[in-house]
Amino acid sequence: MKTVVIGAGIAGLVAAIRLKDAGQDVTLVTKGIGGLQLGQGTVDVFGYGPDRVDNPIAEVEKVASSDPGHPYAPIGADAVRAGADYLASLVGGLLEGSVEKNVLLPTAVGAMRPTAYVQPSMANGACEEGKKFLIAGPRQLKDFYPQLIAGNLARTDLPGGGKLEARPGSFSIPARGSEADSSALRYAQALDSPEYRKQFAAQIKPLVKEGETVGLPAMLGLNNHDAWRDLQDLIGAPIFEIPIPPPGVPGMRINQLLTDMAKEKRVKLILGSPVTAGTAENGRIVSVTVAAAGHDKVIETDDVVLATGGFESGALELDSYGVMSETIFNLPLVGTDIPEPTHGDYWGDPQPMFRVGVKVDSDMRVLDATGEPVYANLHAVGGILAGAIRWAEKNGEGIALGSAMAATDAILGGSK
Repeated sequence: MKTVVIGAGIAGLVAAIRLKDAGQDVTLVTKGIGGLQLGQGTVDVFGYGPDRVDNPIAEVEKVASSDPGHPYAPIGADAVRAGADYLASLVGGLLEGSVEKNVLLPTAVGAMRPTAYVQPSMANGACEEGKKFLIAGPRQLKDFYPQLIAGNLARTDLPGGGKLEARPGSFSIPARGSEADSSALRYAQALDSPEYRKQFAAQIKPLVKEGETVGLPAMLGLNNHDAWRDLQDLIGAPIFEIPIPPPGVPGMRINQLLTDMAKEKRVKLILGSPVTAGTAENGRIVSVTVAAAGHDKVIETDDVVLATGGFESGALELDSYGVMSETIFNLPLVGTDIPEPTHGDYWGDPQPMFRVGVKVDSDMRVLDATGEPVYANLHAVGGILAGAIRWAEKNGEGIALGSAMAATDAILGGSK
């Protein structure tokens, strides 16, 4: 059996790997590099509903049973749990956590963000009463401000009303040569080197006081996933990473690992080439057309997994007349019956257009206005699903992974 997966975000990569492991002939087509590099490198299952959530899978179950328009309703809690477990098994020791418990991690502005699965290099940053943080970064790195982060952490109440201690620190070491302005990626590449880690640690160690845990920008190694452990030993105190604005090194780690895995398993990867259309026969997509260099390429398929994202990736469009559309198969969208897709109250309610997307059944097949599948073998996953404001609810990865599991279960089980 042949499956085409369109999109190389977390949903697309996980779906492609799972289908390939089950013996499918899988082709993954993507016009870009996927959205993992823009994320935090963690797995958000449910963070706010609207209050801060402690048990994310319980919130999934609650929303799935009470809100039929939310993506978690057709996905279901079992698929979310299975998806998170599956990803954790794929990446080995690069993720740890549970769908039953959120931890609070510091952000780049000193807020406390709930998430379910974290990279081990972040785990020491769990915000708990009695902790003492030193927030430190090199002066040559932009987008990381220790004084802002430490100040906000120190003044923020923890769940239950307690507080933690936090103070800022800084040091000077360029990522390479005498750069006055180094990027997090350059630092991450440099910190893959044992010799550079010694120099880096030597700048931090004198700043640390007894009992402190050191918060550093999320750049502690790119390809060496244990670089942070060596750095921690050299500093002689617990350390943790704080995600900073994208591109994000922790997300790059997961993306690179999953992409390499897909290649090793012989998933056929077509990169930098958009899918422009699909051909349908008897209610099924029988082929997709890929805009390749010099000529279009037609790929025959038995199933399609649509993992293209939403407006942010160009999978959904809003034209100058206010008309919203899906850009490959012209699929029907729900949530478009709104007076204004955007509004000027930035700090108020989320923009209505971000709830727009496709409606699916439990097999993730896209449904039309009558509730029937548009195509029997077209499964939509991840950010293109309607009904959630992922960045506000902090559940993007949970939706992506749960829908990827539900779609691949349907394909492998032949339930359609």
